[in-house]
Amino acid sequence: MANAITGSSALSASPTNYSGANSQLSQAIQTIWSKEILFQAMPILRFEQFAVKKTELGVQPGLTINFMRYNNLGQASQLVEGVRMETNALSATQFSITVAEHGYAVAVSELLLNASFDDIMASASRLLGRNMATYLDVSARDTLLTASSTIYGYDKSGLTFGANSPYDHGTAAANRAALTANHKFTTATVKDAVETLATKNTPRLGETYVCFIHPHQSRQLRDDPEFIEVTKYAAPGNFMLGEIGRLNDVVFIETTQIKQVAGTAGLPVYQSIFLGDNAFGHAISLPVELRDGGILDFGREHALAWYAIWGLGLITDQSVLKAETA
Repeated sequence: MANAITGSSALSASPTNYSGANSQLSQAIQTIWSKEILFQAMPILRFEQFAVKKTELGVQPGLTINFMRYNNLGQASQLVEGVRMETNALSATQFSITVAEHGYAVAVSELLLNASFDDIMASASRLLGRNMATYLDVSARDTLLTASSTIYGYDKSGLTFGANSPYDHGTAAANRAALTANHKFTTATVKDAVETLATKNTPRLGETYVCFIHPHQSRQLRDDPEFIEVTKYAAPGNFMLGEIGRLNDVVFIETTQIKQVAGTAGLPVYQSIFLGDNAFGHAISLPVELRDGGILDFGREHALAWYAIWGLGLITDQSVLKAETA
């Protein structure tokens, strides 16, 4: 009986039943590679950096996390000596974001780990980081695209230099179906966006609004002599991820994650997004971390995955404006 107990204890201590290292990752290695995933994700993230994040959670039944959006205060008035100041109640709207599990897994064999000249697991963590960033950024973009307001590009093809007023910006399309290859992302589009957001009293992100723009759209914008490149007004390291420049109180973030949809006759239509403050939320129940698949097939297979529990949701519809152009 003693021998049987001893054998059982030995098997528990060495579940792979060989004298080599255990195939399960230590907590220290998991922590290091979890940080590596986040490090690799940072250069790719564009939309998520502007989300209102909530991590001090109380996940309610149904996996929902509550956010609070306060309404503007009423108009102040002049006070009268000897008359007490009247107090007013704060009013707010409560809304919730539902969180869910997200993740992606890879697996490699013990034979590959021993035969490869590369650090396979380190490479896997880098690839997982990029995978997570792309997935999160696309999810954030799709959340913003649920906003209701849309403007469209201008057609300047009929204008001749010197023959038209400098204030003649061409004609904007009435809807997506009316867009042609000549309806570009121009200064007039930017001015329309600023007018729309400002008319709605949309708070700015600091001193400016932010616009996410595709490289194809930014190519049109760079032709404007009033466009200021980021290197001319910001010191190195003192700008947002993906920032390329500014124009008319709008900072532009260039990203290939801009969604492309089909217009009339299959015309590629790019959906850029203008953003004000408090536009959307990122509820994080469990931050991104590396998960070890444990011992598989007697230690012959090693699995890694990024895993997180989060949710994204639109907070203020009027703080988001879509601009569709060719």
